[in-house]
Amino acid sequence: MPDEATVVRALAEKIRDVPNFPKDGILFKDITTLLQDAQAFRQAVDLMAATYRDKSVELVVGVESRGFIFGGALAYLLKAGFVPVRKEGKLPHQKISEAYALEYGSAVLEIHKDAVKPGQPVVIVDDLLATGGTARTTANLVEQLGGKVVAISFLIELKFLKGAENLAEYNVVSHLQF
Repeated sequence: MPDEATVVRALAEKIRDVPNFPKDGILFKDITTLLQDAQAFRQAVDLMAATYRDKSVELVVGVESRGFIFGGALAYLLKAGFVPVRKEGKLPHQKISEAYALEYGSAVLEIHKDAVKPGQPVVIVDDLLATGGTARTTANLVEQLGGKVVAISFLIELKFLKGAENLAEYNVVSHLQF
């Protein structure tokens, strides 16, 4: 079994850079090349899950949409429930919502009102940490419902955008840094 540093390097090599997507000047980190490789996908999920195996986690909250990919797998491995946080208008039952700023404009995230019980330990999962706005909004929603954010977990962190600084009061875990 390779050590963690070897796994991290191998996973980083599986991520494709796409220049000028979704707009000019952006270098997009495309995880689809990692996801389509069965071994790499398993290694990524196992790496993320290892961080929480000895912690009390009752729920994994996955952020739409790529957070669902890792969040569902983590919830399964951790024997935890899974809660989706979705973009506005996608959840069918009573919900709470919060708007947040994007680079150009704003967006709204929602969670079902009955998704998290007071005091419930939660790990929030998304694929990539950029500026931290989506993760912060998700943490706010979880906390409004009384949940306890144990950690916010990312496969990838774009260090130059300093998103972890915007989440300084949380335990932020990222495995691949660019």
